[in-house]
Amino acid sequence: MTTIKGSVALVTGGSRGLGKALVEELYARGATKVYATARDPRGVTHPDAVPVALEVTDPGSVQAAAELAQDVTVLVNNAGISLGAASFLDAPVDDVRREFETNFYGPLLVTRAFVPAIERNGGGHLLNIHSVLSWIGLAGSYSATKAALWSQTNSLRLELAPRGIGVTGLHVGYLDTDMTAHVDAPKSDPRSVAALALDGVESGAYEVLADDFSRQVKAALSGDPAALYPQLAR
Repeated sequence: MTTIKGSVALVTGGSRGLGKALVEELYARGATKVYATARDPRGVTHPDAVPVALEVTDPGSVQAAAELAQDVTVLVNNAGISLGAASFLDAPVDDVRREFETNFYGPLLVTRAFVPAIERNGGGHLLNIHSVLSWIGLAGSYSATKAALWSQTNSLRLELAPRGIGVTGLHVGYLDTDMTAHVDAPKSDPRSVAALALDGVESGAYEVLADDFSRQVKAALSGDPAALYPQLAR
């Protein structure tokens, strides 16, 4: 288990939405320092956060961030994009690639860069932000990227345990953020989800299912696909 109080954390995509809420919650729980990354670090507004420029798809940018933040013990892979590539048949392949570069390869590059520091600092924790869409293919390539990240997280959990690094995956449906401003559906408060996610980190949970939708979808995975996709019954 990881104690947030006294830890040093880095949150990718830490300038808005869930990332911003996680930065706030980390400080509320007594984190000593929180690096908040963004493509444009001027967007980081928390008065105590350390703004860091980071493009997660750029190995050079990732390495520069890792060299700057060598005291990290908690890494949160939150940065992600959704380009609306909902159709595998019609969406531009370049959009599909961009989503994978950010949502799958980005967390991989960041994790690889920071694991040596976390291990050197005595161990710690990795929190990967997934989605209920890791388990249900309703958003084309975005769903596919989150499914791939879920698999990456499961593998990393096995690899990192002997190195003293715990791994938690967060699954949640719609969040009340800029990304879902166009969606007319119930949405979770990012602050509440951030609290649940860090509860999971501190308790050593393998997964955090932050809403009823995520819990329902996870429970349905062992059933017939038609239970998840009623369109198939038409």
